[in-house]
Amino acid sequence: MKLAHLILTYTDPKQTERLLMNLWHPDSDFYIHVDKKIDIKPHLYLNDIKNVYLIKNRVEVRWAGYNTVKATFSCIKEIQATGRKYDYINFMSGQDYPIKSLAYILAFLKEHQGKQFIEAINIEKDVKEDMPKLNRFHLVNFTFKGKYKLEWLINIFLAPRKIPKELTIYGKAMFWTLTQDAANYVVKTVEGNRKFLNFFLYSWGCDEFVFQTILMSSSYKDAITNNHARYVDWSAGGPHPKTLGVEDFDNLMKSEHLFARKFKTSHDSEILDLIDKHIHNNKWLNF
Repeated sequence: MKLAHLILTYTDPKQTERLLMNLWHPDSDFYIHVDKKIDIKPHLYLNDIKNVYLIKNRVEVRWAGYNTVKATFSCIKEIQATGRKYDYINFMSGQDYPIKSLAYILAFLKEHQGKQFIEAINIEKDVKEDMPKLNRFHLVNFTFKGKYKLEWLINIFLAPRKIPKELTIYGKAMFWTLTQDAANYVVKTVEGNRKFLNFFLYSWGCDEFVFQTILMSSSYKDAITNNHARYVDWSAGGPHPKTLGVEDFDNLMKSEHLFARKFKTSHDSEILDLIDKHIHNNKWLNF
């Protein structure tokens, strides 16, 4: 089982190192994209770890903007350019962490090989409150002065945006574990279709639905599990999930998911210590 772990990060390189060390395997490679806004120097040492590669074509990620998708696409193309073949690309942030052992994760993916682990909920039908993210014009990906006033005026005077007739919108989790060919298919489909690209460019939070939407309109549809294999706690409400701590340990241990997010060592490093002790046999400490 050959895996490419794709990690988007902008924070603590030591936490990223801890993540990848608990997933390290001779048949797995790690591709790390450091947000272009961030000084890459503290992350450079990660490149010295075997099977770890820092993405060269870095993108300035903008929260809820298309640049997040652009960064992901850039990484997938860089992985493809290596000529290496992988069973899966596992897309994570630097604040994700495995809550199952590496042996369990590899066995699980082998057992379900070919399945696409991505959340796919019909937005138009089941999450109607998210439709303004799609049918209104959003300039979140742009940085010019006065963009919010212009966005407001555009949405007053122009008719609501139309979703391309070829697409039904699905979402809404950003991270996934997809076969390499499925990930490549999404990149080629969006970048090869100006109408699709413009639709996603002027949407809000398109990173949460671009992969699902394209795959659910393709021959990959029947392989989609509607399960992204990640434990995330949205109970607090708002645009961001809870930052997990020791109080979440029991729920994490009961979870059937492979990974969880999000964690911050500056917020609570003890939770990672507990996971390492109970799941990873303190593998991280042995490197």
